[in-house]
Amino acid sequence: MEGVFLSELRQISHSKGDIFHALKATDESYMGFGEAYFSFIWKGEVKGWKRHTEMTLNLVVPQGKIRFVVFDDREQSQTKGEYKEFFLSPDNYKRLTVAPDLWVAFQGCGPRENMLLNIASIPHDPKESVNREINEVPYDWSLL
Repeated sequence: MEGVFLSELRQISHSKGDIFHALKATDESYMGFGEAYFSFIWKGEVKGWKRHTEMTLNLVVPQGKIRFVVFDDREQSQTKGEYKEFFLSPDNYKRLTVAPDLWVAFQGCGPRENMLLNIASIPHDPKESVNREINEVPYDWSLL
């Protein structure tokens, strides 16, 4: 999908606790730093839909398992009308980078608390995002 990148990330095993890489300024998908935050979601719960007009998202899941769905309704996009689904977890440890103007929603799929880290390109500004109710963008959120 145009504006969406999935990047391999390193996990380093250590006897006192593992190390999970997230983002480096030298990464191709790095678009600047505004803030980093963690978000938690319970199994089966869905958060979204949200579209940022300026912010690039860099999403990683160091705990649990989360399904991310990206929807493209941009008029000039070659992928207009498409959905793309990603499952991230420590077992599938990657960074999902989502460009501005794409809709994103996510669902907790792990058995307990699922945690994501977003390394955002700009600080949070409620004026640069738009929210929709989950049923406003048709998608089947049934757990597999």
